[in-house]
Amino acid sequence: MTTMTTTTTEASHAAYDVITIGRTGVDIYPLQHGVGLEKVRTFEKFLGGSATNVSVAAARHGHRVALITRTGRDAFGRYIHEALQDFGVDDRFVSAVDGPPTPVTFCEVFPPDDFPLYFYRYPIAPDLLIEPDEMPLDAIRDARVYWSTVTGLSQEPSRAAHFRAFEARGRRAHTILDLDYRPMFWGDPAEASDQVGRALEHVTVAVGNREECEVAVGETEPQRAADALLERGVELAVVKQGPKGVLAATRDERVEVPPYPVDVVNGLGAGDAFGGALCHGLLEGWDLRRILEFANVAGAIVASKLECSTAMPTSAEVEERLAGARSDSAAASFAPVAEEAR
Repeated sequence: MTTMTTTTTEASHAAYDVITIGRTGVDIYPLQHGVGLEKVRTFEKFLGGSATNVSVAAARHGHRVALITRTGRDAFGRYIHEALQDFGVDDRFVSAVDGPPTPVTFCEVFPPDDFPLYFYRYPIAPDLLIEPDEMPLDAIRDARVYWSTVTGLSQEPSRAAHFRAFEARGRRAHTILDLDYRPMFWGDPAEASDQVGRALEHVTVAVGNREECEVAVGETEPQRAADALLERGVELAVVKQGPKGVLAATRDERVEVPPYPVDVVNGLGAGDAFGGALCHGLLEGWDLRRILEFANVAGAIVASKLECSTAMPTSAEVEERLAGARSDSAAASFAPVAEEAR
């Protein structure tokens, strides 16, 4: 079995801007929309998996990024290495395991808001076989952003590996937990709540939607969910509110921004694009409003396309959309009011 260990020299040579850990695989997405999989005739494959997509998104914003994960010892595993390299993500911490194959994920596309997912990663996926003794702890400790997900807490040995990383990192900024709760990966929601509660003691940023916040802290109302996350010691709580936009809260500030409107093709990758953009904004030291506006637009760009990883925008693409939105808003503000018809 290939391990993911690294020497102190390797890790400290140049600290990564972002390290993500967790799910990887191949997305098999239909080219016929509005029908179930049984009616689909053709598909296209893409690099996928939430932590993987976030790593790609961060790399697209010009950052030095690495992914920690595992694949099967198969052709799709080789594809993941090739795709990561093409996207500029360091794959040195991606290793193959004997046994389970590289996962594939199918989806159905029913725009604008129905995208059923079908995960083929049972009884266990390689990315849940990350061993605690094989973690690149120096690289994790030194990274400017460390991003993990709740899915990685769902089974051993990945769970132990995640907590080993948290302990090594010592809750330094920016240690981010994507609340990314997928019920099919857990035997019991109570178990998920317990593990998320433990993880929140180690992170500085938590990101999730209202349903994920309910699992994490027992709250779905955005303001109360943000309060509960902050009470757990998180420094920044980000609560996605769907069509109502997104809320970000610290102990001193609260910001809400509306969604950026697009014609949705596939909403599955929007959250990962948001995550990569959030990492970018934190690294740039932006204020909360600017971060949320930028991340919202990044997510919307991906939602307007079929794929996830290959749709991740560059900073220039996001800024161009933002500039257009501001121009439209300014024009609307100064538009003359029509006289009442007589």
